[in-house]
Amino acid sequence: MSASIRWQPCISHRPDEVEEFVASYFGSRDFKILLIAGAGFDPRATSVAQLLRTHCKLLPDAVLIKEERPNPDSVLVERARANLELLTPCVRNAVVLEVNVFASDGAVVGGRSVLRQLDAIDLLPYSDVVIDSSALSIGISFPLVKYVLERVQLTGQNVHLFASDWPALDHVIQPQLADRASNVHGFRKVTELYSAASVAKLWLPQLAPSGRQTLQRIFDEVLPSDTCPILPFPSAQPKLSDRLLAEYLAELESTWSVDTGSIIFADENDPLGLYRTILRIDDERTPAFEALGGSLLILSPLGSKMLAIGALMAALDRDLPVYYVEARGYEVDWKTAGKVDLTAASIRHVWLAGSVYH
Repeated sequence: MSASIRWQPCISHRPDEVEEFVASYFGSRDFKILLIAGAGFDPRATSVAQLLRTHCKLLPDAVLIKEERPNPDSVLVERARANLELLTPCVRNAVVLEVNVFASDGAVVGGRSVLRQLDAIDLLPYSDVVIDSSALSIGISFPLVKYVLERVQLTGQNVHLFASDWPALDHVIQPQLADRASNVHGFRKVTELYSAASVAKLWLPQLAPSGRQTLQRIFDEVLPSDTCPILPFPSAQPKLSDRLLAEYLAELESTWSVDTGSIIFADENDPLGLYRTILRIDDERTPAFEALGGSLLILSPLGSKMLAIGALMAALDRDLPVYYVEARGYEVDWKTAGKVDLTAASIRHVWLAGSVYH
């Protein structure tokens, strides 16, 4: 593997280590903390904030992001309001940002909008910036993390990324998709220049239940030369990989023309493993395709919040394109969601920047 690895080594904590880390690190000193988190309908919105409230010596200040989409369902609006009420006592001072994900003409503008509003937030007073991506969409969380890392490059402030993951819950939250795929704001774009050149585009889509429409729209947008699907294995659901192989059989055999040796198996609870796998693939392809026009990896995180962290880190490390389909809204089977064991939530922490890397 190339010596140029941004997070090698990387300080991170598994779900069984997170509470002990938060208690020992944030609970031992009078850190001034800024929490940036989503304040939507997702039940995961409050997990990290409540963990910090329990263990922090000083409650954090907060920037709470409400993703606004056209004609929202009244039930989702009410649940978002309830989550905001639960978040408020977990922090000292809260600024609520209402971010329009779509412009009036239907264009996806959420990433640009959230960064424009974050420009007004002064990060300098805070020793630690904690980003909770649990209840943030890919189109908001990815640009946000990149933006914060760029702002703290010269200050040496600590940046922490947390994510609370309930894979069973993702399966009952179904997005109402936008008409076409788009690249995540702030990340490299597969432009017409790349399409015209002979660059070999390798698409790495993360497979998730009920994601066929999403991935087909991304495929039509990026038109990859080859595809290496990412399959969550091992997973919290032992038979999930078998179900996904059956669900995507037509795409694997025909549309994407994937052979069995091209499938990437990624531990659903190990974002760093996926991060290093993507970098290894990039390192192996760069010299192999150099004489043929070059190689370009394209990422499409879907499903697991944990694996999305690994894809985000790889995209930041190697300036890789990230393509997704924005949700115009969500349909939630609340009857099934009520049966999800919320105590099975897994919180992961990755220390992205700061004193430990000096």
